[in-house]
Amino acid sequence: MTDRITLCRPDDWHLHLRDGAMLAAVARHSAGFGRAIIMPNLVPPVVTGAQAAAYRDRILAALPDAAALQPQMTLYLTDTTDPADVVAAFRSGIIRAVKLYPAGATTNSASGVTDFDRIQPVLDAMAEAGVTLCVHGEVTDQAVDIFDREAVFIDRVLEPLRRRTPGLRVVMEHITTAEGVAYVRSGSDLAGTITTHHLVINRNAILAGGIRPHYYCLPVAKRESHRLALRDAATSGEARFFLGTDSAPHPDSAKLQPCGCAGCFTAPNTMPILAHVFEDEGALDRLEAFTSLNGAAFYRLPPNEDRITLVKRDTPATYPVQIKAGDEAVTVFDPGFPLFWHQED
Repeated sequence: MTDRITLCRPDDWHLHLRDGAMLAAVARHSAGFGRAIIMPNLVPPVVTGAQAAAYRDRILAALPDAAALQPQMTLYLTDTTDPADVVAAFRSGIIRAVKLYPAGATTNSASGVTDFDRIQPVLDAMAEAGVTLCVHGEVTDQAVDIFDREAVFIDRVLEPLRRRTPGLRVVMEHITTAEGVAYVRSGSDLAGTITTHHLVINRNAILAGGIRPHYYCLPVAKRESHRLALRDAATSGEARFFLGTDSAPHPDSAKLQPCGCAGCFTAPNTMPILAHVFEDEGALDRLEAFTSLNGAAFYRLPPNEDRITLVKRDTPATYPVQIKAGDEAVTVFDPGFPLFWHQED
């Protein structure tokens, strides 16, 4: 029985670090990753190269001195994004990608795209320059059931967008459905990130036996058949699937409301959870591909040179139920099972 595995240091290709007191509190919990794609949905959002550079400086200042993390910045795509600024920020190394939020799809997405025709010049410029488009793949049409919004987005928005923009490199982020898995497998210049929590929970975790707001996220967890499709994709070793935790801290005061925020804070315990999942699937030998190799290859980067070790012990690892962020508390994701895998740097 395997009780020790050594991996290239993992990357997180979808991470929320927030700003201010929250950034100061959560940054250290992602410091062990090599690189992370940082989401730009602050208030106000990060929409220019200059704003991305300033945000990167704030992140670096918040990290512990020995942190491995190299923030990979993104720009928030709006109807009025300047193509020249995007390309300049990419070529200068300020940004790694651009993030597309359909307006109103998730946290702080009110400034997102409302008219996909208006962003076509930006997409064309990105395709020519090799800039990756990271997509929150849900429609916001209130007539579409929330559990169907990912599949409808693929048909209505993403497939037409990709046909109009040949050569555009696209990451369909936090896929949650069998349809999303199948779509990612169907195309070139296309990849998909999968979160830690969507490998663990289905919609029953949120709703059965009472509402559990700390399992509420967007895209919302789907039925069990979709969770199993995600586990199959993540543990397959296929190069087009890789880790993007979408770790999304919110203060409990905002989560525990009649209309609470969406997001799961998985940064503190992601790697032990993933080791548990991959061991369950008999795929520990493919954990490194998912966490450390596939995403780097898609983003045309080398794997991290240093390594981490995960050790399975008889005593489960312990994590705080909450962390403090200024005057607020943030609840850490509970996978619902003991974590016998421990991470060692």
